[in-house]
Amino acid sequence: MNIDRELHSMLRRVEKPARYTGGEVNSVKKDPSSVSVRFGFAFPDIYEIGMSYMGLQILYDILNSNDDIYCERIFAPAEDMEALMRENGRELFTLETLTPVREMDILGFTLQYELSYTNILNMLELGNIPLRREQRGEEYPVIVAGGPCAYNPEPLADFIDVFIIGDGEDIQEDVCLIWKESGSKEEFLKNVCRLDGIYVPAFYEPSYNDDGTVREISKLYDGAPDVVKRAVVSDLDGARFPVKNVVPFIETVHDRSVVETFRGCTRGCRFCQAGMIYRPVRERKKETIERLAMEQLDNTGHDELSLLSLSTSDYSRFEDLATELMDMCAGRNVALSLPSLRMDSFSFRVLDEIQGYRKSGLTFAPEAGSQRLRDVINKNITEEDIFGAVEQAVQLGWEHIKLYFMAGLPGETYEDLEGIGDIARRIMDINYAVRGRKGGRFRVTISVSNFVPKPHTPFQWAAQDTDEMFIDKHNFLSGKLRIKGVTFNYHETGTSNLEAVLARGDRRIGRVLETAHRLGCSFDSWSEKFRAELWEKAFAETGIDPAFYSHRERSYDEVLPWDIIDPLVSREYLIEENERAKRGQTTPDCRQGCTGCGINRYTECFKGAEFREARDV
Repeated sequence: MNIDRELHSMLRRVEKPARYTGGEVNSVKKDPSSVSVRFGFAFPDIYEIGMSYMGLQILYDILNSNDDIYCERIFAPAEDMEALMRENGRELFTLETLTPVREMDILGFTLQYELSYTNILNMLELGNIPLRREQRGEEYPVIVAGGPCAYNPEPLADFIDVFIIGDGEDIQEDVCLIWKESGSKEEFLKNVCRLDGIYVPAFYEPSYNDDGTVREISKLYDGAPDVVKRAVVSDLDGARFPVKNVVPFIETVHDRSVVETFRGCTRGCRFCQAGMIYRPVRERKKETIERLAMEQLDNTGHDELSLLSLSTSDYSRFEDLATELMDMCAGRNVALSLPSLRMDSFSFRVLDEIQGYRKSGLTFAPEAGSQRLRDVINKNITEEDIFGAVEQAVQLGWEHIKLYFMAGLPGETYEDLEGIGDIARRIMDINYAVRGRKGGRFRVTISVSNFVPKPHTPFQWAAQDTDEMFIDKHNFLSGKLRIKGVTFNYHETGTSNLEAVLARGDRRIGRVLETAHRLGCSFDSWSEKFRAELWEKAFAETGIDPAFYSHRERSYDEVLPWDIIDPLVSREYLIEENERAKRGQTTPDCRQGCTGCGINRYTECFKGAEFREARDV
């Protein structure tokens, strides 16, 4: 790889040139002429964000372990670099070889958040690749997309050739090898759609009722599945996991070694898409986790280790693992980070030992201000859990508590919102009761995000609050949280409503995305970049009402745009959970016994008894 004179000149004029040079420690170098498939892994955001995504490191390692495949990385250029690229006619390129992305065989985008969609179109344009799939002939790469947002592929269906639904460890390599054996794009699409987890939008066509709802999703190719079942890695312990992670030259959002302890969640929060689409729980053995952690630290030189999961302390042998990792990290002078902990006595002892006298903030996520609403969303924590944990934290010397809540949850009342203020006030009272005058430096931060209904959750049928409703609730909370020592932060309404439109949109939303891109929308997840007026213009030009997608409650008999995808959790279960929410009834953690989500029709679940036995070891 050689940086030519033009690129060298451009790099001298941008803020962080290391975003675009590649050549980092552990990056893979192959001779492109010696491989059969060149795969471009594209993250639709800047380098510092994309390089913090563990899924990139996993797939980069898996694909490059195959001598026939070369996986190269691509990121969205920052504003300064994009301007220079357009000025000089420089196409978007890979980091490994500086090859224009249109020369890849397959270009794969990860869909981690809906507000990155315009970045995908912008990156295709920067790569001199036509946006719409029907405009791309054999000379252009196959455009692939996967990740949590792919569970509703329809808003991007006009632009993406193949969606990968579910775990990518096995299927991504299979996709590359099928491309190698196929003689044309059409042959490739017909071959690849036979795999579980593959949705080819060209093989399906939605039709619509007079009221705008989806009538049906017709199949255009008989060889395509009627419903696309998500791909599942059943043996996570045996799955390949990187130990030679690429180490950036510049600081990234998460600059540390990371090991995934388990995948999935059994708690059943009704608003949480991840808790539904990543079932069942699959764990790595304690010994495997420790080996991976030590090898990663040896190969990267990182001075911090973090464990990755949806709820770290739900790992069945968490106490043994945490204790042994603390000893191992202490001997290496490596900091240990344990996010997403359940705030019980053991977790506090671990945190107290890790952080010592320099205690950073603690984070809790009650999500709702009243027990009634926490039962509605199936949070399954009580006031005693919250305040008992806070009291332990104060006694052990923590001086900053951060709490996450949501506004606009189904069934929410202003009394529930008032409960958020009551919780903050009571926490301050606990601090003064425990520490007296010494508690003056104690701080509480209340962060409130806006509820966004997501596909494949019990709340997928719910209406989202309007802008005006969210603003009224934020103003109400601002008044209730004028408490000394309490800071109140809240999420912008415009991006939340757009997120709901993109999350629950159908194929017609593609026209809005294309128009918004043409108008100049990009980096919409960045508050300073979001241009609400341009999105309003895009909806107006296309004649599409965003409220139809965000603020409308669905009925159970409506065909949903994402019904073509089977997340393995049954529709009947989601309906029953929604009905239980309306009755204010909770569903226990499925470690305590099967709750009938339906996933055991396809794959073995981690049984509750096995969890209990493991915890007793």
